[in-house]
Amino acid sequence: MGRFLTPEPLPERLLFVEPLRRRMRVRFGGEWLVDSEDVLLLHEPGHYPVAFFPKSAVADGVLAASRTTQHRELGETTWYTVTAGDGKAERAAWEYTGLPEYADALAGRVAFAWRAMEAFYEEDERIVGHAADLYHRNDIRKTSRHLVVRDGERVIADTHRPVVLYESGFAPRWYVPREDIDETALAHVDTQTFCPYKGIASYYDIGTHAGAAWSYEHAWTEVERVSGLVSFEPDKIEVYLDGERLALEPGQTVIAHGVDRGLDTDEILKRASA
Repeated sequence: MGRFLTPEPLPERLLFVEPLRRRMRVRFGGEWLVDSEDVLLLHEPGHYPVAFFPKSAVADGVLAASRTTQHRELGETTWYTVTAGDGKAERAAWEYTGLPEYADALAGRVAFAWRAMEAFYEEDERIVGHAADLYHRNDIRKTSRHLVVRDGERVIADTHRPVVLYESGFAPRWYVPREDIDETALAHVDTQTFCPYKGIASYYDIGTHAGAAWSYEHAWTEVERVSGLVSFEPDKIEVYLDGERLALEPGQTVIAHGVDRGLDTDEILKRASA
């Protein structure tokens, strides 16, 4: 893991806020709740980035205060019931209403709970999973290294042409062409997760190993080189790279995303092919 080179110890938790510099919109109840180019992203340890909108940009009558809680650094937090069109969602938005002076950049701003809303957009494209991290990128490289996947004595995959995906903050992930996989070993399951950087991931069981492999069958254009390829989870199945067994590394465990509210899979696939 990386570290800051500083003579003074850093606080255990650092919060960071910055302008998104992109137009973002939120839809709920069949209506647009907010449409703004003045969006701030809050980066908080252990959380994905959260988009905060000016409260003044939110449509009238949408927010009704319901309860308050306390945030360890940002003080009193007011939660809102969101009502619009034919929709109503409890605790679906929040505002830090007791901010300390050092955090006044968030004053008068509201965030909407991702799963509670119908959809978030940047311009006319839907963003799935969570707000995109401005520092997040994916680099894909081909390699001739020898990758073997085993389930005991059974060889599931054997390739000298995997591709490796380097994703900001995560350990490398190795993807295998299907021609080099015994696909009879892969049992497709209904589980899907959604990544704002790669698209929809489909999952496979291998024998008794649940969710041991996944594939972005229609990956975003930005990462289309892994589209249709399969990657294997090293803590669920045996994965060997140049003869050495891989283990789960720091940065490989992620928070999975289930289905976003009202997610139209065809909409996601259309974007992938655009």
